[in-house]
Amino acid sequence: MAGTTEVVRLNVNGDTREVGVPTHYTLLETLRYVLALTGSKQGCDKGDCGACTVLLDGVPTLSCITPVWEAEGKSVTTVEGLAGPSGPHPLQDEFDLNGAAQCGFCTPGILCSAAALLERTGTPTRDEIKEALAGNLCRCTGYTKIYDAIEAAAERMSAAG
Repeated sequence: MAGTTEVVRLNVNGDTREVGVPTHYTLLETLRYVLALTGSKQGCDKGDCGACTVLLDGVPTLSCITPVWEAEGKSVTTVEGLAGPSGPHPLQDEFDLNGAAQCGFCTPGILCSAAALLERTGTPTRDEIKEALAGNLCRCTGYTKIYDAIEAAAERMSAAG
């Protein structure tokens, strides 16, 4: 029935939130339009571009095609949740230092995919980085600066222990 809403309980960026959402909402719609977390971008709405990528229990997930109820009981991390109390995540810092973001539309999804990669593989190879970002499209760069930034973040994180 159109117009039906339900309450969902989500753990987003470490905070538990209960929100009423239309039953047809995706995770992306809930994040952007209910919780006002606009970092994840609404691009293709069919899972092709990766701009909406968030981490669901640490796994890169296309939030534009994920029904919101599938996130209940799981940890959702958006680009806003990557930074810590001491400042930006090393990936965020290195993207800035390396000029890896052009228009920035794809950047949140790439950052989430890269964060999952670095969590799994502390010092990935260039080929592992390429594979991890295969679902994230960038129309502004040639990816080289993005790869460089991820490698630099991996080095910083490895050195920090």
